[in-house]
Amino acid sequence: MSTEQQRYLAYMLRLWQVSSDGEPIWRTLLESPHTGERHGFANLERLFAFLAEQMGGQPKHKEQPKDISEN
Repeated sequence: MSTEQQRYLAYMLRLWQVSSDGEPIWRTLLESPHTGERHGFANLERLFAFLAEQMGGQPKHKEQPKDISEN
């Protein structure tokens, strides 16, 4: 992956609810619009871990991110 590609990531996120032993749970799917590659996740923790890995395990920022709707 080139340096420019590492600085920009885009995914389409799909979420849906399923029932497991009568309990509702959420499933997620990320799809790259650039490659069509798909990644499915059984829970949010795995989704977040994947995203952190894609971002190079970058540390969390100490400042709160601005809401993009504020621009």
